[in-house]
Amino acid sequence: MKRLFGGVVGSIVAAAAALAVAGPAHAAAGRYVALGDSMASGPLIPDITGNVGCGRSTRNYAHDLASAMGLNLADVTCSGASTKHMTQSQDTSVAGVDTGTVPPQFDALTADTALVTLTIGGNDVGLVGIAQNCATLDPTATPCKGTYEAQVEQRTAEFEPKLSAVLDGIRQRSPNARIVVTGYGLYIKPNGCWPLQPVLPTDADFLQGSVNALNAVIKRQAEAHGDTYIDLVTPSAGHDSCQSASQRWLEGYVPVHPAAPLHPNQSGEAAYASVIRGVIDAS
Repeated sequence: MKRLFGGVVGSIVAAAAALAVAGPAHAAAGRYVALGDSMASGPLIPDITGNVGCGRSTRNYAHDLASAMGLNLADVTCSGASTKHMTQSQDTSVAGVDTGTVPPQFDALTADTALVTLTIGGNDVGLVGIAQNCATLDPTATPCKGTYEAQVEQRTAEFEPKLSAVLDGIRQRSPNARIVVTGYGLYIKPNGCWPLQPVLPTDADFLQGSVNALNAVIKRQAEAHGDTYIDLVTPSAGHDSCQSASQRWLEGYVPVHPAAPLHPNQSGEAAYASVIRGVIDAS
């Protein structure tokens, strides 16, 4: 399963790289900097802009939000990014092929930045890799929860002070910015939907529970820093990877839309942009 999954991803990513094109700039009333990982960058959603290895889509939530609000977007989100890549450069690749190094994401922050969005933490905890390793088509397999539960708990605890430092760093560099921090969405419904998504019911609950635990840390730190937290689990209900193709915001192990496995698709990114704007407009 793992070899099959890797081959599917590699071929899809390579195809997307060949189609990469630059997206249009947005004229603006204020500077908006989008920071984060692949949940924010939108890998494999047409069209790609910037470093191919970052998988940054012109239809990710940042681009949709900037277009809707008339903001001048600096999108530096990048697939594979973790908290360390806010202040350190990041090496990128596509299907094992080097695609260069991108600067620290904090380099985009300026004193006159009006809005910052941040989506980070999934790679610090390693949730996508663990989800891949938990996939099985054997209904009698031993659940993976016992293998990874302690590791996830430890990594999630270690992530909290890292996120705190990131939020402090944003405020130092962009003291007047509205800082909006998103959680992650509802990837799989309670008990899952094996074999449509090849994780056992116990592991479906473990994996989404791990996402929820990460979200709790993100929410706690955002609020402790006086920033805005965006819940994406609640609005994602009925749009997880177990739903029909027309209803999905989040793809499963084998995507049914142009998007990376276990990531939001274009509808999901658009919905996230709408949720974020709604919170901003209401406060």
